[in-house]
Amino acid sequence: MLCKALSLAEGVEMHHEYMVHYVQPLAVRRYLGLACKEESRSILAATHGAAIAYSEAEFWGDSSNKLSWLIPDLAALFPQAKFVHLTRDGRKVASSYFHKLGRECYDDRSSQILQSHYDDPARRPAPPPEKKYWWPVPRRSDAAAKDFRRYDQFARIAWHWSEINAVILKSLAAVDPDRRLFVRLEDMVVSPRLTRALFDFLGIRFRDELSEVFARPHNVNRPEDKPLTAAQRISFDRIAGVMMERLGYADREEYVVNY
Repeated sequence: MLCKALSLAEGVEMHHEYMVHYVQPLAVRRYLGLACKEESRSILAATHGAAIAYSEAEFWGDSSNKLSWLIPDLAALFPQAKFVHLTRDGRKVASSYFHKLGRECYDDRSSQILQSHYDDPARRPAPPPEKKYWWPVPRRSDAAAKDFRRYDQFARIAWHWSEINAVILKSLAAVDPDRRLFVRLEDMVVSPRLTRALFDFLGIRFRDELSEVFARPHNVNRPEDKPLTAAQRISFDRIAGVMMERLGYADREEYVVNY
């Protein structure tokens, strides 16, 4: 949605998960301490840096949650870059990932393969750069590390939503305030003013019709709404309840998708 809206703006070259087969494994390895700062910045310079250098557009962007784990390196490499932390109700995110991504996101076998590699990288080689393998597991020092090994697929997804937002908040706190913007998707849907504020923040010329993009995701042909089951709500609240409160969703009812 964000990619489509910005792609329609004048002078913008916008991507969704640019060079994901390089970036996603790098992001997970960086988060887990399996890749150093130098390696990370070298890969980002060769992918995003090269693309920016040869772009003919005034603005170049990438909408990708994979970059969330690489914010310090991006901020250092690209001092003019701005960061948009766009959130959505975690219950809707977890349901969407669980039902739509299927075996591409935290399936049992792929998760175990990455876990084994993290546990013993010398003896267990890294999996190939397919998206299904490269979803982070908790660091060894994380309080959730032991329980995570017993999580089912939905619980792993709930942990991911909570942890990725925690990492974003911590990383962006070290970035100058004029380079970062926080906004909830649900608020943008009902307030064109926030859409305009997003474009103003990025320095991109806004047109009124661009607000309409946020009323319906670009990849939805028909409405699909799968509210969490009672068991999933309990699991999600236990794992991600604190982050829901932190992001301002705790007092909001789970809404019904109606495009």
